[in-house]
Amino acid sequence: QVQLVESGGGLVQAGGSLRLSCTASERTFSNYGMGWFRQAPGKEREFVAAIGWSSTRTEYADSVKGRFTISRNNAKNTVDLQMNSLKPEDTAVYYCAARPRFIATMRDEYRYWGQGTQVTVSS
Repeated sequence: QVQLVESGGGLVQAGGSLRLSCTASERTFSNYGMGWFRQAPGKEREFVAAIGWSSTRTEYADSVKGRFTISRNNAKNTVDLQMNSLKPEDTAVYYCAARPRFIATMRDEYRYWGQGTQVTVSS
């Protein structure tokens, strides 16, 4: 069982930046593909970004390409999401997720989820 804990959410003005971090309990963290998803009120949870176990491959939703960057540190069991040029439509609860080995962009492909961290972008 992999436990994931997100941190770094908060309130920021449009155009600002935030860095989210997710810490995993699993000592074999490097065996897992990691992803970030978000869910706005009244909407389904959607894919934001993902990174493979070796960091050689990343994927991004079109809506965040060029603004968000996902990275991981296997020695520290962490995966981060650097969010720049934030927009009000980025407001959501952001979730960290893990799946064995390979990168994925579909919500149902992830087995483990964190509790989420709120990001609010004011206009």
